[in-house]
Amino acid sequence: MSDAAILVLNAGSSSLKFSLFPPGAGAQARIQGQIERIHDDPLFTVRGETSAKTVLGTGHRGHARCLDYLLGWLAPRARVIAAGHRVVHGGIHYDAPVRVDATVMERLRHLIPLAPLHQPHNLAAIDLLREMDPALPQVACFDTAFHATKLPPASIFALPREWAERGVRRYGFHGLSYEYVARTLAREQPRLAAGRVVVAHLGSGASMCALRGGRSLDSSMGFTAVDGLPMGTRCGTLDAGVVLFMIREQGLSPDEVELMLYNRSGLLGVSGLSNDMRTLAASADPRAAEAIELFVFRITQQLGALAAAMEGLDGLVFTAGIGENSPDIRARVLNKCAWLGFELDPVANQANAALVTTPTSPRPALVVPTNEELMIAIHTGEVVGRTAM
Repeated sequence: MSDAAILVLNAGSSSLKFSLFPPGAGAQARIQGQIERIHDDPLFTVRGETSAKTVLGTGHRGHARCLDYLLGWLAPRARVIAAGHRVVHGGIHYDAPVRVDATVMERLRHLIPLAPLHQPHNLAAIDLLREMDPALPQVACFDTAFHATKLPPASIFALPREWAERGVRRYGFHGLSYEYVARTLAREQPRLAAGRVVVAHLGSGASMCALRGGRSLDSSMGFTAVDGLPMGTRCGTLDAGVVLFMIREQGLSPDEVELMLYNRSGLLGVSGLSNDMRTLAASADPRAAEAIELFVFRITQQLGALAAAMEGLDGLVFTAGIGENSPDIRARVLNKCAWLGFELDPVANQANAALVTTPTSPRPALVVPTNEELMIAIHTGEVVGRTAM
């Protein structure tokens, strides 16, 4: 009999990322991988106990066939006892992970307009798995849930109250990442974790969160995941009047505006070159430099705003792809924020050390690798354990 395992799925528009975890909090993934190019010529890659890289061919195109292939590949290697899914938006109903049923799915489908890049694909994977194995427990873990503790003024817009009753509010995202970082800090830096910390989740999707005592008080993202910092292809915070101008004066349809804000803006839009920070950093094009400068400017601006929301600041944490792996971005941010008490250690920063400020820096800046998949596995085990009782 194969070992029991929890399957973690993160389904995107053109990829299916997966991890396999032994039951039990804190266990490391046995297997991790992804299926890319799922609508073209799917490529299956796995690493861990077993390593493989296989072109599946056009006969496996689409989410359904790719998921079916994955389950077949896993069958002799593990006995999947539950599946946990990253679901971007939980709306007003879900402030914690939940076991999926028909009612849950119906509510989550109503949130698709709030996260059009992610929610449809997150839910499609759940639907497919329910068809393939109806008895398998599935758990939805939300990027919005961790932010349910936000300060009341950080959660509302200055709109007529009935819009808040319809769910139009500032939610916040990347909550699974922030929750993992908060848990890591509580274990490894308990004094800092008990204080006021800003976490910068910097990747293709980017946001920042104010933590006090490990709880979210405010974040840069709001009603949707297009808000806040400029990202790889998303614009970040934008005067609503710009959207009205696009529609009224330029004749763009709502779908065209959505495509502009989500897919053609951010680092890609400003640089005209790429949404990849590595490509921009290596470019001599002044537009690339301008995109990077804007990214750093907005990070430092948001850091000050989040510190104000907490009425003080005890430390800063960098996480996610850019945050964990770009010494240049970290150095730019910390040098611009020297007035807040950050003293960069260039050698430690270049080495991607856990502490990138000097030992005598008035405030520390740390690098904490995130692990959203492990957070999902932990939640899935907890929820299934409770609901099975």
